[in-house]
Amino acid sequence: MSRFRRYDGGDPLAPPVDLSEALDAIGQDVMAGYSPERAMREFLRRGGTDQAGLDELGRRVAEKRREILQRHDLDGTMREVRELLDKAVLAERGQLARDITMDDGDRAFRELVLDDLPASTPAAVGELSSYDWQSQEAREAYEEIKDLLGRELLDQRFAGMKQALEGATDEDRAAVQEMLSDLNELLEKHARGEDTDQDFAEFMDKHGDFFPEQPKDIDELLDSLAQRAAAAQRMLNSMTPEQRQELMELSQQAFGSPQLMEQLARMDANLQALRPGEDWSGAEGFEGEQGLGLGDGTGALQDLAQLDALADQLAQSHHGARMDDVDLDALARQLGQDAAVAARTLQELEQALRDSGYLKRGSDGELRLSPKAMRQLGKALLRDVADRMSGRTGARETRTTGLAGEPTGSSRRWEFGDTEPWDVPRTITNAVLRSGGATPVRLQVDDIEVTETEARTQAAVALLVDTSFSMAMDGRWVPMKRTALALHQLVRSRFRGDDLQLIAFGRHAQVMEIEELTALDARWDKGTNLHHGLLLANRFFRKHPNAQPVLLVVTDGEPTAHLEPDGEVWFSYPPHPLTIAQSVRELDATSRLGAQVTFFRLGDDPGLARFIDSMARRVDGRMVSPELDDLGAAVVGSYLGSRGPASSYREQFGDWYGGGRGFWA
Repeated sequence: MSRFRRYDGGDPLAPPVDLSEALDAIGQDVMAGYSPERAMREFLRRGGTDQAGLDELGRRVAEKRREILQRHDLDGTMREVRELLDKAVLAERGQLARDITMDDGDRAFRELVLDDLPASTPAAVGELSSYDWQSQEAREAYEEIKDLLGRELLDQRFAGMKQALEGATDEDRAAVQEMLSDLNELLEKHARGEDTDQDFAEFMDKHGDFFPEQPKDIDELLDSLAQRAAAAQRMLNSMTPEQRQELMELSQQAFGSPQLMEQLARMDANLQALRPGEDWSGAEGFEGEQGLGLGDGTGALQDLAQLDALADQLAQSHHGARMDDVDLDALARQLGQDAAVAARTLQELEQALRDSGYLKRGSDGELRLSPKAMRQLGKALLRDVADRMSGRTGARETRTTGLAGEPTGSSRRWEFGDTEPWDVPRTITNAVLRSGGATPVRLQVDDIEVTETEARTQAAVALLVDTSFSMAMDGRWVPMKRTALALHQLVRSRFRGDDLQLIAFGRHAQVMEIEELTALDARWDKGTNLHHGLLLANRFFRKHPNAQPVLLVVTDGEPTAHLEPDGEVWFSYPPHPLTIAQSVRELDATSRLGAQVTFFRLGDDPGLARFIDSMARRVDGRMVSPELDDLGAAVVGSYLGSRGPASSYREQFGDWYGGGRGFWA
């Protein structure tokens, strides 16, 4: 059996949510030191390129709230009563002037009564309660005041009652009184715990027409009534003392009987006792000029309460907050369907991120980027690096085929960045199989296979990244992580025969996995222990005696720390000659192992430039001084250059060697 529901907006043919932008933004924040949970929250807060975020929706909620307060005031009912009173008095004066049959003494007395009416509207209405109107028009206008007050007071507690009772008969008013009496009896019975489902069913059978929302049980009825009654009380609290006094006096004239107010006061007391958690004491400051009646004013207070709830839901500030907490129906009512669609898309994004495997929860309960997410992020960073490298001097990404080595006799799916030649028979076969033999055969990207190759030489690559406090202080922390992740992705996806070790060196050095380095918070300890980093790199090279050693060092400072024979860290700034000597000695050991060495200098310090230049020359290495945006391209380019003839690398990326945004020394 099929079930249909009301269409809730959005493009029914739209593809599933795209996680690439969200994952990239989350990865950037994680590398900047945010937890994955907070990074996801930040993306939902900011939104995407074409997607409104929680901040934008929250701003619109606040703007709607401010608009309600600045446009309206709560004196609408009083103004309407005053207009009807003026209409009645004016019609009566006209009738007194026109009626030539009236006794002059009687006319004079009536005019005196009208002349001496109090300035206060409630007092004037009360003064005329026993007046014998001579004008039918005046009598009808005055009766309309009592009818209006009754309908407004009911509309405060039952939305839509003002319109429903317009032109009501005495029988209709009696039915309202009976409903209120039965309702209060039901509420009081429920408070004592004596009510049954049958009591509620009988009440709804008898008075269900007064409740178009058709509550399913007593609790739903209570919630609906209490929310409206609490809003009515907040409206009273928002009035000035004079306005409240006038309203109380006028209320006694509702339907020409104080019984209505007695029943409503009894109902309010019952609801407040049964639902004390509602906001019965709040108030708002209305500043506009557009008057609201009692019913409309109560509706405005309900809207304000709903907007406040939405603001809290969109803020996602409490522990365990989820996008599912956002009331999409309320958001659509207050801001329109487009806002609800935007919030629902954010809900789908959050759920997709949790369900896609990009985020995983560790044993400590905290979310972390999964290996799948790291691969996806690495691909994006590597693609950015490839774009930067291929854009130099107008060259293509490569001018040679089979760069990774000799063909193995097998093929594999083409991936972004592959430079191997196409396996044409396999590619055409894939296209034919996909199309079912239809002609003409049209190729798609997924059909392409390339000839698999094996590396001619194996490389042992040590990437040393400076994690001293100056890297974080000068904004180099995230570019350093992006570079490490891009190189890691390249080695794992394209040069799987190579071994890569990531070594972070600050006050001391340590080997890190890519997930650990990516999530590493900025460190504020002073010290640049290149000596310790080189020790770990040389140990790594010795474990791979048959591989070509490649040393890549990213740093923004001279060595200021080294390891003592007892394993303790010795720090000195400015750099001590002993620290320099220890670092140089270990670099010489790297050279004796046959390593190809490249230093990547960050910053413009002339002293650092001279020092690193001399270190690079000592081991016949190279120094690169890239801008931060080009650091990843420089490191990846250097790694690729170490895997093939230098001439071919210079053909591809020549301006890395001779000027442009970076220079080679």
